[in-house]
Amino acid sequence: MSSEIDVSVVIPCLNEEEGIGVCIKKIKDIFSREGLSGEIVISDNGSTDKSVSIALGLGARVVAQPVRGYGAAYLKGLEEAKGRYIVIADGDDTYDFNDILKFIKPLEEGYDYVMGNRLAGTMARGSMPWANRYIGNPVLSSLCRLFFGTKLSDIYCGMRSFTREAYERMHLRCLGMEFAIEMVLEALQKKLKTKEVVIDYFPRKGVSKLRPFQDAWRAARLMILFCPTWLYFIPGIVIMGFGIINLLFLAKGPFLFLGRYWGVHMAALASLLSILGYQIINLGMYAKTFAIQQEYLSGSSTIAFFMKYFNLEIGIIIGLLFFIIGFGINFLIFLEWWGSSFGQLYRIHESIFAMTFMVLGIQTIFSSFFISLLTIRR
Repeated sequence: MSSEIDVSVVIPCLNEEEGIGVCIKKIKDIFSREGLSGEIVISDNGSTDKSVSIALGLGARVVAQPVRGYGAAYLKGLEEAKGRYIVIADGDDTYDFNDILKFIKPLEEGYDYVMGNRLAGTMARGSMPWANRYIGNPVLSSLCRLFFGTKLSDIYCGMRSFTREAYERMHLRCLGMEFAIEMVLEALQKKLKTKEVVIDYFPRKGVSKLRPFQDAWRAARLMILFCPTWLYFIPGIVIMGFGIINLLFLAKGPFLFLGRYWGVHMAALASLLSILGYQIINLGMYAKTFAIQQEYLSGSSTIAFFMKYFNLEIGIIIGLLFFIIGFGINFLIFLEWWGSSFGQLYRIHESIFAMTFMVLGIQTIFSSFFISLLTIRR
């Protein structure tokens, strides 16, 4: 890495001949006017128009990325960038590169990562489709705030900046449009010092490559995958809690509620929900443990507590306790049946309760083995 370069501006490019030249000229003007030592890296993703020749003619450095995808183009360009600070944005002139200083100054002040906020700035007529502006972007940004506790307002804004060190900490991988969301999530997971700056947004030059519904789903899917709490733990706890509470009420037989008796059928459903909820929670533990080990996610205080006090032996003991409780109840039922000379016996509610705990115990034992395998460090 050359210490002579202060700023690298990285732009992905796929047939952007109408806008790429304007963008490069604005960047060069800013570099000249502000006395910045900078470079312009155009990551070409297989353009078939004049984009590459225009960029080269204006003095930009062009690198080729044969692997198709928005994220793939950025990963190649960022790999080739040499600056201490990196600014990224699209090459369709929707972002005003005269705003570069808004993204550089916070980095000089000690921030690691800077996001643009188009929604709080001036959005020129025709710059963003109505559905994206009032539905897609607000919904995705709201999900991000809910899942990850951030205050960012425009998580799909494509103009951003970060330090070289911050980029290396983020470990970005996604090749498609979800790269934009992955960068936000990685910045949050790695606890980068982040700032949001207000910018304006303009109509693009050239044809858009966005696929609104498909790209929105891929972004939402990635956020859900990065948030085991909402994907696994909250649904699992709610489902299991409902099941266990009903099992306890029904353990001794039907009970009257809302003017009717709830009995065997409700007990069977409660057993199913208890086992299903517990299995979802277990899957959440697998996912969270694996993601932390692979550095997809950062650890939480809850997981740190679990990892500190949990081990295979404790899991086996807890599982055996659950199993013994269930087995013991079933054994008492068997003794009662034996004492009645194997006559007619009505202990269905107690049997369902007992068998549920036996299943939970066996699940706990085998889950403990699997989690222990995931936590083995090489």
